[in-house]
Amino acid sequence: MNFSEPFKLSGLLGRFSPDGKCLASCVQYRLVVRDVNTLQILQLYTCLDQIQYIEWSSDSLFILCAMYKRGIVQVWSLEQPDWHCKIDEGSAGLVASCWSPDGRHILNTTEFHLRITVWSLCTKSVSYIKYPKACQQGVAFTKDGRYMAVAERRDCKDFVSIFVCSDWQLLRGQHFDTETQDLFGIEWAPNGCVLAVWDTCLEYKILLYSLDGRLLSTYRAYEWSLGIKSIAWSPSSQFLAIGSYDEKVRILNHVTWKKITEFEHPATIANTKTIVYKEVEKSPSVETERLSFPPPRALASSLFSTQSKYDVSQVPVSLQYIKPAADRANPKMGIGMLAFSPDNCFLATKNDNIPNAVWIWDIQKLKLFVVLEQLCAIQSFQWDPRQPRLAVCTGNSKVYFWSPAGCVSVQVPGEGDFQIVSLSWHASGDSMVLLSKENFCVCYLEREEVK
Repeated sequence: MNFSEPFKLSGLLGRFSPDGKCLASCVQYRLVVRDVNTLQILQLYTCLDQIQYIEWSSDSLFILCAMYKRGIVQVWSLEQPDWHCKIDEGSAGLVASCWSPDGRHILNTTEFHLRITVWSLCTKSVSYIKYPKACQQGVAFTKDGRYMAVAERRDCKDFVSIFVCSDWQLLRGQHFDTETQDLFGIEWAPNGCVLAVWDTCLEYKILLYSLDGRLLSTYRAYEWSLGIKSIAWSPSSQFLAIGSYDEKVRILNHVTWKKITEFEHPATIANTKTIVYKEVEKSPSVETERLSFPPPRALASSLFSTQSKYDVSQVPVSLQYIKPAADRANPKMGIGMLAFSPDNCFLATKNDNIPNAVWIWDIQKLKLFVVLEQLCAIQSFQWDPRQPRLAVCTGNSKVYFWSPAGCVSVQVPGEGDFQIVSLSWHASGDSMVLLSKENFCVCYLEREEVK
């Protein structure tokens, strides 16, 4: 495993291009595009203000840079560096911006969610979508890029409209009201046949609609308590995992949309068939007689960075459990993170009440398979897009990998403290970008490690 040197970064804005050839990163108002393999700078663009969001077009030819404070989006071309585009929403303001799946239209959401403006880069035409709802996830595209669902709020009721992305017209007049108190998010199944719509956390309710707006099913696990916190579709669209504030994940099947099982996240792991990997610190071994004073810088940094490894714990194991403050909004409780492996075999979860643990469930057997107990709270995890291998970061200078073969803790070399708070895999699974608040570096995995 090799690591690049660290590069400057702001706003955690580091993204691989969809074709895997480039890596874009931001430093204040500058956008830097590098070659993925050599990390040589290919293009350097200067924006009008500090960049708050970036996104590649689907064909990797353009990059969108949003400056929300100014209400401006700038678009840059990799093929023609002199060409550029500026979209100014003016007094309407800007709170969100994204590409359409064709990579030739930009969707801007104005302040107070008054409308979504669709700008065409080809014809310079403009379309408007009125009454978009201010919620966590109010716009969703099907994976094939043909349709877009938009959550709307009008006359104190929630609606969903389905648009055809080729002309931004309603799909056969598809505009229907949803049976929600206060719609919180929408997400298409990967096959694009079913749209999941879920309610505010005050009401446990998830509704499943077909492409033609028919209500296929409604699922409610309980009432009078905080409800849904996170959802994830399996890549095959066969399962829908729903994480809730009661510290459980419920799995619905795609045939009857009934619950087939629920996964509990207790503070004590008692099942002898569950493997618990516990991260433990180990002091670096240095031959004291060979130490010079002051020590060389490279040695000094390794002396003071604690190494760690995994031990297999004997069950029963008690995990560190945090009781949330009952008088605060958005309590740190319940299932905050969910992700299926690309082969549908595993589900990784995090229960916010037990912040230092990652739970990995075997979806074929519908059982808890592994728990990783870390020394620090989990910041982020992501599956390798090519195989069942999970990368985890916990806000320190280590990156952790789990696969069915076992667990490993890897120290990022270098001086200073590189605190990894986010990570992202390259589409090939051969490398990943590790992001800290002020820097990023690229981790290259050897081919033998990739297999």
